[in-house]
Amino acid sequence: MPSFYARRIGVLASVAALAVTALITAPAAQAAPPTPISAAAARSYLATVTPKAEGSSSGYSRDLFPHWSTVSGSCNTRETALKRDGVNVVQDSSCAAVSGSWYSEYDGATWYAASDLDIDHVVALSEAWRSGASSWTTSKRQQFANDLTRPQLIAVTDNVNQAKGDLDPAEWLPSRTAYRCTYARSWVHVKQYWGLSMDSAEKSALQSVLNGC
Repeated sequence: MPSFYARRIGVLASVAALAVTALITAPAAQAAPPTPISAAAARSYLATVTPKAEGSSSGYSRDLFPHWSTVSGSCNTRETALKRDGVNVVQDSSCAAVSGSWYSEYDGATWYAASDLDIDHVVALSEAWRSGASSWTTSKRQQFANDLTRPQLIAVTDNVNQAKGDLDPAEWLPSRTAYRCTYARSWVHVKQYWGLSMDSAEKSALQSVLNGC
């Protein structure tokens, strides 16, 4: 009987050692924005959308969407998103990211300097303006521009973000096709939550992506 228990304890110790080894050697999980609604939910919502022509850009200014807001202490929305979306991110006393790595979902590039990244507004501020945000209060626009609760902000390669500009999915999609489903789901999630309109080309492009998800 004692030998049985000794063997059992030995087996349990081996299993525990293997588990610890697995935890130590496992690659760090890739951080990411909040998970968007499912493809099925996005398709269901799109089915209820009546397309509406985009409004004018007249009067638009990024200053009407105050960002980046303070989240806590010296950390603003940009630095918070960089910390969230990176792996092993180290921040200095002013909350600036001084080291870490970031995988850009849009193009599949990995970066090791925060200066190589932009925090993209999935639904661009000027796109939001033309889709209904022009009638919002500045306070509501500020909430939209700093929305960390929905999948609206993501750290990506800076020049890719700049090439995207304020284009909608009928005009621009991530070059990394494996991310297009998530991108379309995120776009629909944000527009649905914030009550923003869609034009017909935008809706068709989203349906096309989501039908393949």
